[in-house]
Amino acid sequence: MVAKASVDRATLAPRSLAFVVFFAAGWAVLLGGGIALIGGCAGPARAPRGAALRISELVHVGDARQQASVRLVVEGLDAEIASTPQRALSRYERAIQIDPSNPFAYLALARYYAATADIERASEHLDRTRSLLDPDSGLYWGAEPHLLGLRGWALAGAGELAEAGPLLAEARRLAPSVWGDGRLDPSELR
Repeated sequence: MVAKASVDRATLAPRSLAFVVFFAAGWAVLLGGGIALIGGCAGPARAPRGAALRISELVHVGDARQQASVRLVVEGLDAEIASTPQRALSRYERAIQIDPSNPFAYLALARYYAATADIERASEHLDRTRSLLDPDSGLYWGAEPHLLGLRGWALAGAGELAEAGPLLAEARRLAPSVWGDGRLDPSELR
């Protein structure tokens, strides 16, 4: 009987040690997360209500190629504001030539095509934008109202009101100052 008890302790010792290590690691993760929450580094969080992405705020982000591409997108938005849509379209297309991984060029193109009720092209560019944005980044959450709203705007322009309504309502909820009117002007994206 004594031998059996020592065998159980011998087999339990590694298991107990593993449990203690696992338990301690779990607490370290929880405490680390708590410290991150206290410090404001909680990881992926949705943008605050009303906060929507503005592309002009990203002109100095990334390497020289990325910055040049974003500058072209801003120039395109400026061209749309100035009512020169062909110049805007050429700026967006050039931005993609310089940096095909620039999600904001595709987002601007989606806005451009939603405004012209070209649902197919708007949807293609929205899909491309979503595929290029990292869901764990603040940029994703800042772009989310635009992704939802632009899809809703394009669907509404194509007469698909039943599908458009919930998307536009969610965009309005996330960014009421931008999507309150159910559309995205170039100046609101700029």
